Amino acid sequence: MNRTEAYQLLKEYVKNENMLKHSRASEVVMMAMARKLGENEEEWGLAGLLHDVDVEITNADAKVHGLKSKEILNGKVSDLIIDAIVHHNEDAEGVGPRSTVFQHALAAGETITGLVTATTLVYPDQKIASVKPKSVTKRMKQKNFAASVKRENILECEMVGIPLAEFAELAVKAMAEISEELGL
Repeated sequence: MNRTEAYQLLKEYVKNENMLKHSRASEVVMMAMARKLGENEEEWGLAGLLHDVDVEITNADAKVHGLKSKEILNGKVSDLIIDAIVHHNEDAEGVGPRSTVFQHALAAGETITGLVTATTLVYPDQKIASVKPKSVTKRMKQKNFAASVKRENILECEMVGIPLAEFAELAVKAMAEISEELGL
């Protein structure tokens, strides 16, 4: 499945515009991580783009979110992509702990997009171009800020060899490249 086909498939299952933006942000962050780590950019980008393909049909139910994605994507993308997508939700029934670089990268990459977006929205101009990566890392310590963002997932960036400050910079830059599309 190529990127165009993947985006069409995503739009079949996900109607919420904010979820589509989150998926796009996750895609570009994952591609930036792949470049940095010398991994397959296309594969990592597809994982970022499609990681929430089942979010609406599962009503984001943590027990099954990710598992339905496996059914949707089986035979369409590589088993590595499916594995990373299934493991991005550590709360799904029967899914063991994350253990691969790809699994940790997707968990961190898709999660930091929420923190970057929330940080952008508290800036006076609400423009990602104004966001300093240091502001993102500072807000990691503020548990009440974007409280639903799992900080422990973001910190998995360090398990793949990217320090938090560098990861925040990578994510902000990647998302800034599609700022118009994200409305930021």
